[in-house]
Amino acid sequence: MPTAPLARPQRRSPMACTAPVRWRAMRTLAGLMACLSLAGCGSAGPLPETTGEGARREDGRYQNRQPGFEPKAFTELLRWRWQALREGLPKPPREPIPTEAPDTAFIRANAGAGAAMVPAVTWIGHATVLVQAGGLNLLTDPVFSERASPLTWIGPKRAQPPALDPGTLPRIDVVVISHNHYDHLDEASVKALAAQRGGSPLFVVPLGLKAWLAEHGITNAVELDWWQGHRIGDTEVVLTPVQHWSARGLGDRMKTLWGGYAVLQPGFRWFFAGDTGYSQDFQEIAGRLAPRLGGVGFDLALLPIGAYEPRWFMQPQHVNPAEAVQIHRDLGARRSLGIHWGTFALTDESLDEPPRALALARRAAGLADDTFFVTPIGRTQRLDSRPAP
Repeated sequence: MPTAPLARPQRRSPMACTAPVRWRAMRTLAGLMACLSLAGCGSAGPLPETTGEGARREDGRYQNRQPGFEPKAFTELLRWRWQALREGLPKPPREPIPTEAPDTAFIRANAGAGAAMVPAVTWIGHATVLVQAGGLNLLTDPVFSERASPLTWIGPKRAQPPALDPGTLPRIDVVVISHNHYDHLDEASVKALAAQRGGSPLFVVPLGLKAWLAEHGITNAVELDWWQGHRIGDTEVVLTPVQHWSARGLGDRMKTLWGGYAVLQPGFRWFFAGDTGYSQDFQEIAGRLAPRLGGVGFDLALLPIGAYEPRWFMQPQHVNPAEAVQIHRDLGARRSLGIHWGTFALTDESLDEPPRALALARRAAGLADDTFFVTPIGRTQRLDSRPAP
C-alpha cells in the first residue's frame, strides 16, 4: 500500500491567527515563495559567454551553457499566477492518477542480490525514482513530504502519497540530487535517509550543496562540477549540464549548481535529467559519453514530462512531452521513463495531461509505445542488462 507522506519539521503555523486580512496576506506571500521554485525571479543582467564547466558569472552565480536563458522577472511571475487564477488553472484531472502497491518483496530481494541484481526502476512519485542496478540501490531527488514548499501549511501539496518512504525502502546506497528546488531537495526527506539503519547513503550533489547538507547534519556527501565523476565500486556517477537554475529563497538564485546525472554501471547505463528546459546539452552528453556507452546509448533515461504550461513562462526551464521525446532521441536512449508528473500541481496543465501529450509526441516521432513509457506510481519496471563487453 502507498505510504503516508513524511512529516516535515514543524514550524509555527499562522492558522491560529484570527485576523483574516493578515492570514490572506501571509497566504499570498507564502504561495509566491513556493512559486519561486518554478521561476527565476529578479534580474541579474545579461549572461556572459561560458568560460568553463559550471562557469560562474562575475557576481558569483552559475549560468547555463547555452545562450538565451533569461531569468523571469517577478512581474512575469505575478502575470502568470494572475492568468492562472482568472482561468481556473490547472483544471482537475479527467481521471485518477494511476497508482499501484509496490512489489516490496521483489524490491527487497533484489536489494540484497549483489551481482545478481536485476536492473529495475520503481517510480515513487514526482522525480523520486528507486533504481536498482549494478549491486546498488540508488535514489533520485527524494521528496516524501506532503508539500513541496518551505512551509508546512502552504505550497504545492501531493495529490497522492509516495509509493515508498524511508521506512519501507531498502537500505539506500547512493542518493543523487539534481538541484535545490523544494520539489527536488526536501530537508525532512534527506534527513530521514541519512538516519537510515546501517548508516547514511552517499549523497552526490552539484557544487554548493555539500555545505547545505552539512548545515543539516549530513556529512556523507560529495559535490561535483559539470562533467566531474565519482566512483562507488564499479559504478561511476557523472554530473552533466542541463538547462535550469537554482534557489531556495529570495536571495540565493543560481548560487549553487544544477545538473543531470549519467550513471555508468556494470551491465546498465542510465541517465537522470532532473529538471531541464530543452537545450543542445543533450547532444553533447551523448557525444562526450559515446565511448563509455559502447555505441548503443543509455539503457534507460529518466526524463521529466510534466510542469510545462504556460510555455511563454516555462519553456526555458521545463520541457514539455514533445521536447522530452527530442531529448530521448538526442541521448540515443534505448528506452525512457516519463517522470515529474502526476504528483504536485506545479503549473497550468492538469495532473493527468502529460501522458496524453507524450503519446501524441511519441506517435509523431514514430516511436513504439514501450520505447518512451510511463508507469503507475509504485510500479517496478524490470529491465534488461546489456551483454558484458
